Amino acid sequence: MNALSGRSFLIAIRFLCLVTLLFQISGCSQQHRTPLVPVPTPELPFFTDDGDRADLLACALSHRNYLTNLPEGHHLTVANHTYPRQWLLHSVDELISILRSTPDTLEIHNRIAHDFDIFMATGRKDETIGTMLVTGYFEPLFEGSLSETEQFKYPLYSKPASLVTQTAPESQMTSVGRIDVHGNFTNYWTRAEIENNQPLKGDELVYLKDPFEAFLLHVQGSGKILLPDGNQRSVRFAGHNGHSYNSIGKLLVDEGKISLKEASIPTIRSYFNSHPAEQKRILHHNPRFIFFAWGDDKPPRGNLGQPLTKGRSIAIDQSSLPPELFGWLQTKRPLVNTDGLILEWVSTSRFVFPQDTGSAIEGAGRVDLFWGNGLYAEVAAGNMKEKGKLYFFIKKGFLRY
Repeated sequence: MNALSGRSFLIAIRFLCLVTLLFQISGCSQQHRTPLVPVPTPELPFFTDDGDRADLLACALSHRNYLTNLPEGHHLTVANHTYPRQWLLHSVDELISILRSTPDTLEIHNRIAHDFDIFMATGRKDETIGTMLVTGYFEPLFEGSLSETEQFKYPLYSKPASLVTQTAPESQMTSVGRIDVHGNFTNYWTRAEIENNQPLKGDELVYLKDPFEAFLLHVQGSGKILLPDGNQRSVRFAGHNGHSYNSIGKLLVDEGKISLKEASIPTIRSYFNSHPAEQKRILHHNPRFIFFAWGDDKPPRGNLGQPLTKGRSIAIDQSSLPPELFGWLQTKRPLVNTDGLILEWVSTSRFVFPQDTGSAIEGAGRVDLFWGNGLYAEVAAGNMKEKGKLYFFIKKGFLRY
């Protein structure tokens, strides 16, 4: 899994799934296929939806808001056709109209199949065409304290004044670093240097119980803190130290500590519980370090600036797949009991909206489903690594528009 890309504040606050931590293991690489291919009518799946209809409509409306705020001249090219912003709006408006007319499942399928041109993401290059790797992410809740105590001693830091961003005049590439004692721009401190040498003393925002939970918040980029008085406060991404991300899941697999098949967040946590002396070394394998600020009580937002909707918002590589279009995802999800144990994996299919991204989500073969917060969200996000298919939709009739 990769931490946050930092290309912008909004990209930064998006939530990379915890399981992505493991999927720099499995050879997920940039795709060389055409990202989208048209789907002939005889090959269309049956567009069922097992999610909440109210959440679907709310997500569609928020996505419409994103499209409305795009520049007037914005356009999208798919299969050699270029569609202006107004037609992209027209497409999501058509979906909203279908949802508001409350048709049954068959009517939804018939109208979608009849009224839209439908495209399939070509998927991972090492798989059958159309095969996606589907993972999940969520907004975690961890216990914390505003002051350091014997119980709470692992800090999240606010963005320090020493963190500097420079832009190269010729390439316009930005670099994150610090100014050293000689007045020279240099690399910022790594995770190991920050945690071992404590150069950021005084910049602590909140303290957690467990260093692995702090690490997971760095990976998620956002979450909620349960304070001792029972109040909850949100933390949001505020910056990073400019170092690349190294996967601790890959390290554990490479070292033979866990197998690729069993790799999951619970497995990693269990390994640390059994081998506490190894935890610091393994966590410090990842030099990237995230800084935080207090958030608000509003739902988390993805990189498009829209609130994320559980079970509906997805993260994709927006340089490969189009964030402007709504989609339909077909994969598997876990059935979980009240103790958080997975009973079985069942098929799921639902309309989704690509409202998020992340630097570990690369190519046309990766999709990350946001599960919200709570026990189910944590279990689903911590264990999902399923195959799936992802379709996108554009309203027919553009040439007559």
